[in-house]
Amino acid sequence: MPDAYRRPSEPEILSHDDVAARPSASEPHAARRSLPDVFASVTVPKDGTPWIRRFLAYVGPGYMVSVGYMDPGNWATDLQGGAQFGYTLLSVILISNLMAILLQALSARLGIATGQDLAQACRSHFPPVLNYVLWFACELAIIACDLAEVIGTAVALQLLFHIPLMEGAIISSLDALIVLFLMNRGFRYLEAFIIGLLSVIALCFGVQLVAAAPPLAGILHGLVPSAEIVTNSHMLYIAIGIIGATVMPHNLYLHSSIVQTRAFERNESGKREAIRWATWDSTIALMLALFINAAILIVAAAAFHMTGHQDVAEIEDAYRLLSPVLGLGIASTLFALALLAAGTNSTVTGTLAGQIVMEGFLDLHLPHWARRLITRGLAILPVIVVTGLYGDRGVGQLLMASQVILSMQLPFAVIPLIMFVSNRNTMGPFTIPRPLVALSWGVAGIILILNFKLLYDSFAA
Repeated sequence: MPDAYRRPSEPEILSHDDVAARPSASEPHAARRSLPDVFASVTVPKDGTPWIRRFLAYVGPGYMVSVGYMDPGNWATDLQGGAQFGYTLLSVILISNLMAILLQALSARLGIATGQDLAQACRSHFPPVLNYVLWFACELAIIACDLAEVIGTAVALQLLFHIPLMEGAIISSLDALIVLFLMNRGFRYLEAFIIGLLSVIALCFGVQLVAAAPPLAGILHGLVPSAEIVTNSHMLYIAIGIIGATVMPHNLYLHSSIVQTRAFERNESGKREAIRWATWDSTIALMLALFINAAILIVAAAAFHMTGHQDVAEIEDAYRLLSPVLGLGIASTLFALALLAAGTNSTVTGTLAGQIVMEGFLDLHLPHWARRLITRGLAILPVIVVTGLYGDRGVGQLLMASQVILSMQLPFAVIPLIMFVSNRNTMGPFTIPRPLVALSWGVAGIILILNFKLLYDSFAA
């Protein structure tokens, strides 16, 4: 079928030779591909090469997605959870991470099997009114996430270089230049940049974890879910914030797109292999995110909850107390450095997610820098207003609230995703089996129940 007459909902099947000769983004039908500038731009070794080389070719998208699971918003929820409730909320981090592993695997499956990202699939199958609602909800989630990144980057710059919060928030808008530079060099350079900063974060918290020397019994006890999490409204608020900060809604759109950067064979066997390796990639990457999130909470529990500093709720307080409490002079500096790396990393993936959502739902194409500055401007404004009215302390509460907003947006991404991957008309032979369908809807149900419980408690208070 000629490309000019191809329907948007019809996935395009390419041979390996077709991929090698893929059209430029300026051609009419290229715009219907997700991230057309980097579509199938990463070479995949042919059959007969060692499995490790084939797997390594797929490594990258999972780590880009995992960035959203350890951004500054996670720090706020994990720090408060550890300082106030010790190791109790470790079980929430574990459960939310398992949810993330499942949902990201479904997202990769959708992108590889259909050739569409989640936003494109919604536009192809849902009526326009519903698409606008989903688009608005996702944009709100991206702004909430970007708000956390602005605050995290600004706070890190303040701690390391004594730059005021307002100036730091404005400086953070320049991250669009990083994205433009790396995307022009090639998608592998962008992935390498992300993985490099993730390594910095992991190293920083690894050192702090060793210095904190937490009791193993307390950690193991914290991994067991407690009924108090649901009955204690304040603990539930932080728990839902952890889920919102961990299971990022816009990352489901992101993952379904960037897995298509691999030049795998666009046939059934090629897609099955791509789904297998992409699932391994995201699962391993999200286990790293689990380690970092758990490390933040464990360090907070050991350093603050167990030493009488349960009131620590601000990142600045944690920075000031870490070195004297842990007895490690470099601990505070490592904490701030990891925060800066997390904020910078998250802005890169947030830029891509924003582009994917806008192009997928609205078929509206803007330059990367314009899209980035619009989103960042909407995130900077609340920081400036809150800082001006309430000072630096108000920013911490705003950061926590942004994570609860993220959790509220989760159903708008999770429900369509499960609908698509469980629909044989959409997925064909790649439809997920019934037990996995039941498990996926169970995860969606948990998210909905927790959100309704939070809303009830908020209005009843």
